[in-house]
Amino acid sequence: MNRLHDLFSIRAKRAWLAILLLGLLPGLALAHPHGWIDIRVRLVVDDEGRLEALHQAWRMDPFYSLVLLEELSRTEGGLEAGLDRLGGEIRGNLAPFDYFTEIRLGEERLGLGDVSEYTVMERGGRVEFIFLLPLETTQPLNGQTLQYKVFDPTYYLEVVHEAEGETPLDDALLVSGELGCSTRIVPANPDPELVMQAAMLDVTDEAEPGLGRHFAETGVVKCE
Repeated sequence: MNRLHDLFSIRAKRAWLAILLLGLLPGLALAHPHGWIDIRVRLVVDDEGRLEALHQAWRMDPFYSLVLLEELSRTEGGLEAGLDRLGGEIRGNLAPFDYFTEIRLGEERLGLGDVSEYTVMERGGRVEFIFLLPLETTQPLNGQTLQYKVFDPTYYLEVVHEAEGETPLDDALLVSGELGCSTRIVPANPDPELVMQAAMLDVTDEAEPGLGRHFAETGVVKCE
């Protein structure tokens, strides 16, 4: 399983592909990405200013959510039970791939631990996966610059930080605790050749792993 869309049921994927092929999303039908995820990230910092985990919330796009909610509502136990099962599937499928999250402190890439706290819910008509992604080892942030990316390696789905209503985009990246930190979200700046490569991928094509990294936003946190 090397695509983010493999997190979902076979029936949901088939229904989503049908939507695309029927042309309900004409701008996306012949090019990657085929949908998107809005994310919010909060750095969980302990009393000593050490980073413990990244609390992430992923909201699936409205069309993908519609397919999933309709499918899950017809499963045994109804929608609530279906969402619970979906949470376990997402966690299990993402675990071998570090939840598609890369974190660097300075030049060092940080190791990630196992997710044990997670949930899936419906919010505003969209499916939302919320989880706590711990570090293998807590890391001091004082005087350090941390950067992270969250992306589907095959760029089947685009991952972007969420801006709700009048909320500034940077509010999608927060730091807990009393440590004084500045935050910003750096937009992706892919090479035009990679943009063309992604645009030429059909819905049935398998992109080379790593393509999504070039289209990923970068969250930057600098703590004094």
